[in-house]
Amino acid sequence: MSERFLDFDVLVVGSGLAGLSTALHLAANRRVAVLTKRGLDDSASAWAQGGIAAVLDPSDSFDAHVRDTLVAGDGLCDEAAVRHVVEHAPEAIRWLQSLGVPFSLEDGQIHLTREGGHSARRIAHVADATGAAVQRTLIEQVRSSPNITVLEHHTLVDLITGSRLGLEANRCLGLYALDELSDEVLTLRAPHTVLATGGAGKVYLYTTNPDTATGDGIAAAWRAGCRVADMEFIQFHPTCLYHPLAKSFLISEAVRGEGGRLILPDGTRFMPQHDPRAELAPRDVVARAIDFEMKKHGLDCVYLDISHQSPAFLQEHFPNILARCAELGIDITRQPIPVVPAAHYTCGGVVTDLHARTDIPGLYAVGETAWTGLHGANRLASNSLLECMVFAHAAARHIEVTERHPPPALPLWDDSRVTDPDEMVVISHNWEELRRFMWDYVGIVRTNKRLERAAHRIATLKGEIHEFYARFHVTRDLLELRNLVQVADLIVRSAQLRHESRGLHYSRDYPAKLPRALDTVLAPF
Repeated sequence: MSERFLDFDVLVVGSGLAGLSTALHLAANRRVAVLTKRGLDDSASAWAQGGIAAVLDPSDSFDAHVRDTLVAGDGLCDEAAVRHVVEHAPEAIRWLQSLGVPFSLEDGQIHLTREGGHSARRIAHVADATGAAVQRTLIEQVRSSPNITVLEHHTLVDLITGSRLGLEANRCLGLYALDELSDEVLTLRAPHTVLATGGAGKVYLYTTNPDTATGDGIAAAWRAGCRVADMEFIQFHPTCLYHPLAKSFLISEAVRGEGGRLILPDGTRFMPQHDPRAELAPRDVVARAIDFEMKKHGLDCVYLDISHQSPAFLQEHFPNILARCAELGIDITRQPIPVVPAAHYTCGGVVTDLHARTDIPGLYAVGETAWTGLHGANRLASNSLLECMVFAHAAARHIEVTERHPPPALPLWDDSRVTDPDEMVVISHNWEELRRFMWDYVGIVRTNKRLERAAHRIATLKGEIHEFYARFHVTRDLLELRNLVQVADLIVRSAQLRHESRGLHYSRDYPAKLPRALDTVLAPF
């Protein structure tokens, strides 16, 4: 076998909760490769503080969890998908417990906290660092599995499909991936490929996401011929720590769930004037309220005050937030926390069904990369990690019962007619420009004119990047920029098609909500 050609049963692109869960569910009977463009632990899942929503309390119910999700989704949730996820939540929690995830306990039972938009306490958590604890456990399991090959520092270049090779039957046959250590593009072949690359928060200047969140799976699936849906709905986390030395550190929704109050610099509480649910309103409402108050008063940030809780309570429930703020000179037991909104979650994505299948046979999408119909116009807090696990299991089950189609011979990557890039400053400049104008023009509040300006700049950037991609050897920075520009284009096009304000999409030109809720679905051909 050529060193530039690798064969597997399943390719999983991404090492967050969705990708690792899929790999583990398949590892008993399939040879699985997990590709990750940095280290195995570099994912948005590891940054998740809040927890995993699941009905575990006898006083709670599936119907209540479904209802809360539908309310947050503002008319655009697929109720069948919502119910499917909610009803599989307890099973997902039990699976994590069986692997050794150390959920916080109270009187021997999983401690449940409450977050904005939830009508009950149903958030299972590991203190305030749930994602990190879950990731550590899954990584240990993955590294000890003989059937899972981990390919770190491998970046997805493009999917290989039958149509790309001129075959009559179009299905996903594998992919090309850049091995950063050898600086070669490898050809990976498999009957099944799962995209679990996360979202696209890095398309914005300010985000709670890690640097890996560049929309790779969404862009690659679009180029391969998959539909995407509801890309205009970008969730902005209302409370990202505002400090010059803090990068992308979010202050968990659970802080507000446990009584944290949003205040202005003079101590005035403002959320009750924006929504009767006050600090427990859904994220889009809270983010717009903060944005409004900051612009109204000319503020750089607002403040979140949880100092009325005891130091012992804060140490037990929010040890990581307490410690990180202390490192920056903020004593949250006595001082409010400076916060600003930041891009946090991509609610839209690659269209999938309840088996995580995309439009292309052999290609699946799970986690933030996918549009399952769960989130609608706004994700309910702590439903995202749950979605990762439920659809990872669904994809694995479907792959296991699906007939394996041995892929044909695949061509190696041909870079014989390209040269090394001579001016990498072009990439860094375009990256900064894209993220800046997306923040300015396609942020929390939008207008037709701002969207037109963004569309114009995106068209110019796409041309420049296409020329660069065609002429030079690929690098991770170039691949990520190419994907970000493609995702930015999908976000803007989707936003221009929605002539109303709904959920996370707020337009000054269309402030009213249309009487009928319709998804925005884009098809590449």
